[in-house]
Amino acid sequence: MKRKTIETADVSQLVEDAQELMTATAHIAEDKVMAARKRLSGAIQNGREVLENLKNKAIDGAKATDEVIREHPYQSIGVALGVGVLIGILLRRRN
Repeated sequence: MKRKTIETADVSQLVEDAQELMTATAHIAEDKVMAARKRLSGAIQNGREVLENLKNKAIDGAKATDEVIREHPYQSIGVALGVGVLIGILLRRRN
């Protein structure tokens, strides 16, 4: 079963769609619609914050990984080779 990854473009499109929905329902003054718009607005803001936090964590992780690899290049090559061999063995057994 393939897993679909969430892309930044997908999240951006979702935010755009949600904002279009809010604009389209701006003239409706019913209580339920107004409450839903308020929740949607909060969810959009929360989603933006979560996305920004994830991006920052990914960047920090990449920087830390780069630093470790630069400090220990030969050990990094050894670990990568070992992991590759292990994955190869596991995949071979599976087939």
